[in-house]
Amino acid sequence: MTQGIITSHYFTGIYWHAHEMLLGYTVAVIAGFLLTAVSNWTGKITLQGDALVGLSLLWIYGRILPFYAELLPNSVIGLVDFSFLPALSFVIAKDLIHAKNYKNLIFVGLLVLLMLGNAMIHSQMLGLCENGAAIGIQLVLATIVIMILLIAGRVFPFFTEKGLKGISVPRNSQLDALAVTSAAILFSLQLGHVSGVILALVAFTTAALNIWRLASWFVFRIWFVPLLWVLYLGYSWLILGFIFTAFAALEWILPSLALHAFTVGGIGILTIGMMVRVSLGHTGRVMKAPNVIAIAFGLVNIAALFRVIFPMALFSWTNVLMYCSTLAWLAAFALFIFVYAPILTTARIDQKEN
Repeated sequence: MTQGIITSHYFTGIYWHAHEMLLGYTVAVIAGFLLTAVSNWTGKITLQGDALVGLSLLWIYGRILPFYAELLPNSVIGLVDFSFLPALSFVIAKDLIHAKNYKNLIFVGLLVLLMLGNAMIHSQMLGLCENGAAIGIQLVLATIVIMILLIAGRVFPFFTEKGLKGISVPRNSQLDALAVTSAAILFSLQLGHVSGVILALVAFTTAALNIWRLASWFVFRIWFVPLLWVLYLGYSWLILGFIFTAFAALEWILPSLALHAFTVGGIGILTIGMMVRVSLGHTGRVMKAPNVIAIAFGLVNIAALFRVIFPMALFSWTNVLMYCSTLAWLAAFALFIFVYAPILTTARIDQKEN
């Protein structure tokens, strides 16, 4: 869809789409989560004032400059975009090390993998290699999914207990480790160009372990709490991504369906769910999503259905379904902006420091 829109641009159409969804949008959400999480882990404000504005501007310039490929050297465009993740990593690592919170340095390691993937993409855009972008995008997606699986193990049980009073959600560290490790092995095999039955077996195993994991947290009452069911549905799309990876390895479906189960489904739904939760929690509001936001959650799921599920039955309508998916996605995030832009641009209602 982007091929006809992007004419003179640093990225070619398909790579711009992939890069901006993963290293633009998703990395921005990751940055917001980590900056607030590290603050909670260390008891100190991680970044504020001019430093936070500077980091934000670095991200914004990374989104804008690729459209000025005729005016700016490609090396400058690539460097500005690449610089965001090292800057974010430095801020987070500094605070974690200072607080001796070494166990959470794993997230800095994952940010380094994102940097590596981004560097591979830019290396192709700069003419330094031929196949770096495809591998880089694959590495970035794998790293993001692993990061989500790690975070889910920490927050899903906690959020479920907080959202549903009077219940206790079991924790199983061994199952958590197996679910995440199997996913890491699966993505490593993909990066090593392993396919066929071996990849399918690992993908099915990863899906089974993550079904077991999600089921261990599940309580039927989540369906009455939008802030919970959105997270469980988002995780379910990741599981579908693992299943579809197996199907694609066996050549039963196109690999792009697995890719978009992870991205439009898993990443899209989980990120909007977390953005709403953080917007409420960090502005001193009651942890309850309004009905219009429940509609937004539904629209992102509809976008995923149009992009992933419906094309399997209506292949000749794929392009139309893609546009329907785009419209549903845009409508969902327009609702988010409409509701939360005023909240995020005003002081906390409890008068505490932002």
